[in-house]
Formats: sequence, C-alpha cells, structure tokens
Amino acid sequence: MDIIYHDSHDLKYRNPFGAVESNTLLSISVSVAKTITPNEIYINIIKKNKTETIRMNIRGEHNGYIFYQAHLNTDNYIGLIFYYFTIITDKETLYYGNNSKSLGGIGSVYNNNPKHYQITVYERVYPIPDWFKNSVVYQIFPDRFYNKDFRMKNPKKNSFIYGNWDDDPFYIKDKEGNVIRWDFFGGNIEGIIEKLPYVKELGISAIYLNPIFEASSNHRYDTGNYKKIDPMLGEDQDFINLCNEAEKLGIKIILDGVFSHTGADSIYFNRYGNYPELGAYQSRESAYHKWYKFSEDYKEYKCWWGIEALPNVNEMEPTYIDYIISDEDSVIAHWMKKGAKGWRLDVADELPDEFIKLLKQRMKTIDKDSVLIGEVWEDASNKISYDIRREYFYGHELDSVMNYPLRKIFIDFITNNISGREAHKRIMSLYENYPRENLYACLNLIGGHDVTRILTVFENQFKNTEMAIKALKLIIMLQMTFPGVPCVYYGDEAGVRGRTDPDNRRTYPWGNENEEILSYYKKMIALRNGDDIFISGDFESICIDDELYAFKRSFEGRKIIVIANPTGNDKDIYLQELDDNIRIDAMSGRVIHIPIRTMAEQ
Repeated sequence: MDIIYHDSHDLKYRNPFGAVESNTLLSISVSVAKTITPNEIYINIIKKNKTETIRMNIRGEHNGYIFYQAHLNTDNYIGLIFYYFTIITDKETLYYGNNSKSLGGIGSVYNNNPKHYQITVYERVYPIPDWFKNSVVYQIFPDRFYNKDFRMKNPKKNSFIYGNWDDDPFYIKDKEGNVIRWDFFGGNIEGIIEKLPYVKELGISAIYLNPIFEASSNHRYDTGNYKKIDPMLGEDQDFINLCNEAEKLGIKIILDGVFSHTGADSIYFNRYGNYPELGAYQSRESAYHKWYKFSEDYKEYKCWWGIEALPNVNEMEPTYIDYIISDEDSVIAHWMKKGAKGWRLDVADELPDEFIKLLKQRMKTIDKDSVLIGEVWEDASNKISYDIRREYFYGHELDSVMNYPLRKIFIDFITNNISGREAHKRIMSLYENYPRENLYACLNLIGGHDVTRILTVFENQFKNTEMAIKALKLIIMLQMTFPGVPCVYYGDEAGVRGRTDPDNRRTYPWGNENEEILSYYKKMIALRNGDDIFISGDFESICIDDELYAFKRSFEGRKIIVIANPTGNDKDIYLQELDDNIRIDAMSGRVIHIPIRTMAEQ
C-alpha cells in the first residue's frame, strides 16, 4: 500500500458506496503511513465550484498506518460533489486525489493540482417504471424493417426508390456533400405491425422507433411536422393500431423526439415553400419566427452542426415549449394519448436542462409509467455540454441513457484493445457514478443507427467470420447478463453487416437470416427474461487478470458469475465459491450458477 491511500470503492474508505440520495451522511477516510508524521490532514469538498475544507480526525491505527476520517452530510443538496485530500507535514504539502484517468477506486499522490473524486447526489422524484427495467428493447429504423409487397406508400417528390429490398443503401450527394435525393426502401408501420409476432418471439417487450414524423429524409431527423406521421410510413390510425396490437403482445412503443432542431423543409421553417403556412424563413411575421435565430440581415440562421437542412430551435422560447410540451394537444401529449409509452431524446446534450425537466413533468402527468431516455455518448453523470454541467441523473430528468460507454468497454475488451483489469476499472467508474436506478435502466446497446454494425466491427478486427461470430456471441452474453436494459438493433440478430451511415441502415434480410446468430440471440434473451437475477440482482465487478473479465449477479440468496475470455486460448480459473477449477474456452464466455448452500454446508 502507498504511503497515502484511499479507495473510493472500499467501504472502509467511503461509505456508502457510489451515488447517494440527498440527505445521506457519508463517511470518508484516508490512511497515511506513520513515517510521514503529518501535522494536519484535510478533505477538500467542492460543491458547484465552492470549496469547503474540513480537518480530518484520527479514526485509528493499523499496520503502520493512521486512519483519518471526516463525515460529509448531503442535506438538501443535489448535484455532484468532488473531493481530494491535503496532507501537511513539516517538510512538504502533499495532495491525494483520483487516479490519472479519473476512474475512481485507488487514487494517486500529487504535488499539486490533484484529480478529484466524484460523488453523485440525487433525489428520488420519479420512480423508473418496472416495465422498462424488465424489458429487452428492439430498435427499428422504419424505412428498412419491413414492406410486405415492396410497394411505396405516397413516395416523395424527387426521391430515389430502390429496385430490390436487398440493395445496399447509398447517398446521392452534390460536390459539397449535401444529399440531393433521398433514398427509400418503403418500410412502413403496417410492416412493423405484421412482424410483431416475430418481435415477440425474439423475446422483445419494448420497441424504440427512429423518427416516424413527416420529413424529407429517410431517417426523419429533419422533422417537417411533429403532429403528422410521415405519409410513406402511414397515418395516425396506423400508429394507434401499432400501439394497440403491440400492447396485446406485452410490447411498449417508444418514440424518437427530435426537439433541438427541425427540418428546413418543414411547416415551421418552410425554407422551400412546400407548406401553405407562413414559415419562419419566409417572414418575421410567422408564428414560428421566435423559434429560430437569424442573422440581422435574415440571410443566415443557426443550424445543427452547420447543416442548413437542420435549423436549430430556441428550446426555451415559450411558444415552442407550449407547442412541444405544455399545450393540451402538445406534441408530447398528442402521441402519448395515442399510445406512445415513452420518448428517446435525440442529442440530449443540445437540450437545456430546464426543457428536459418540463418535458419529464408533462410526461408524468399524462402517464406516470412513461419513460424518458437520452442520447448521451459519454458518462452521463458528469457530462459537460456547452460549458454547462448537465443534470441528467439528479432525479428530475432522464430515466435512462444510451449506454455507449459500456458498448465501447465491451468492444475494446473483446478486441484486445484494453485488458480485463482496465475493463473492470472502467465499468466500476460507471457503477460508482450512476445512481443504481439509472444504471439498471441504462439502454445497453451494442448496435445502432449511428455506429458500425457489430458483426462488421468484429469482422474488421479478426478478419475471420468464424472468430467474428464467436466475438459477437461473447458480447451478446455480456449484454444480456449485465445490469440495465438490453437493446437490439434490428437485423443485428440476423447477422446484418454494415459500416457507418448509410451502410449500417441496410434492410432486414427476411428469409436470409443467419440462423446461428438468430438462435443465439433468442437463447440469451430467453436467459435474461427468464431470471430476475439479471434484471434486479446485485452487481459485483470482478477483476481476475489482464485476459479475463467477470462479474457476479446476486438475488434472493442465489449467485451467478459471468466470465468472458476473449483470448485465443482456453483458460482455467479457480472459483472459490465453487471450490473448483473452471475452464473458459477461447473466445467465449460462461454463465456459472453458484449452488445455494445450507448453513450446515457453509
């Protein structure tokens, strides 16, 4: 042990572990070798950029170390707390803080500018609905899922229609890289309804739909009319039918809410005059003018990431809040009353915290069991966006986020870009920073419309399809047994390949599925759905060595250990709880049930 030591994962040094509810009393300790003979030791507490210094008291001695302790009360506080230690001796002043990667756990000694440890403090405002935490979610990109007769409903002007369902998607762009003709396969809501039995058979209990509202593009993130189903997908009654038929099968529908920007070709902006209503681009007299920010000469406007087709909105403009959230027939109310059970917020870091809070409040007044998911690519507990610390997990905003950090950890570990020890450290950082309820509601994806198809990720890495499928099975096993809500991107379960957009948005290969992959998905989803230990069980990350990673799930006296071996070699490990050696085959994993022992056996 170092001359100064603190481990935020060890209850002897920080109790309770991890994120805490407001009004919790914490005990924080640091141990210092007697050889240092410190004069004074302080813990420095940082709350919203205000620092409080507390002198620590001696708690006891052990093996040549003196333990110093302080208590931290979180009365009436919500937000992040950061801390580090100051150790003053006759010779020097030392600091002890988080490790160089700020992953929590064992820290480091600094001569100055120590890294800070984090404590997430939240309050319980809205319970996260059990139906969502119990779910396996299926993400559908509507244009590419199913079109029964391969007939186009209401094809768009100047669009490109593919001749075959299994064609590879591509963009038709100008010299500047702008899409000049959108391409469509014609998947629609009727097609989703027809395939609901397949979705149910897969083991799915919630569907997340990429945008379905009227828009120019095939992805529909350029909303043309928030209150109208895109005519190529169907109409309002089709959506109502989808929600009703899905509900009969125990499946909930979650919509994609794109509220940081609209389309330039929309009823609100109407840059191209395709709508009869006066748009903001056309006149300052438009009812929507205040939604957007124009230059003084009215020739330029703020847009999302500089893309002219996606003009940014001022989310806190009262008329916009009324339209999206507050009105009796607001966008949120309009679709939830027709059957939507929740929303996924596109680019949540572009939406003000106050906007998300208002949206959450309105959702809960309509349906207290609704769910709100945010698109966040980083650690959502400490995300900074536009120089503002976000408040996603303080209790008033998001129930869940898309768990991209976990996806990266799993992929990096399986492709040997990080060791098992590093995977353990990164997972422990999320486990420590996220409130338990949010961690167990995280949307744990391994595929999606913004990333390379997972089979292609592994084929690119291993240059061998057999090895890639083994790696795919390994990550599916981890996904389905880890805390949180697994999310399957349509077609991943059928072995669909694809690089980044638009290649990752290929059509579902009906009749040409990879049966080996599909069968394994069904098996692992059934494993997850069939045992509450994977839904509600306690979690313990286990650091074995550089080559393996494992974790334990515990529930009602039962224990299961999940072990992953992404190496090319079989590995034997000793499991103390079984008092036996276990073999983990190369590039595979095992789910090991620990027998319940009687008191006499113990």
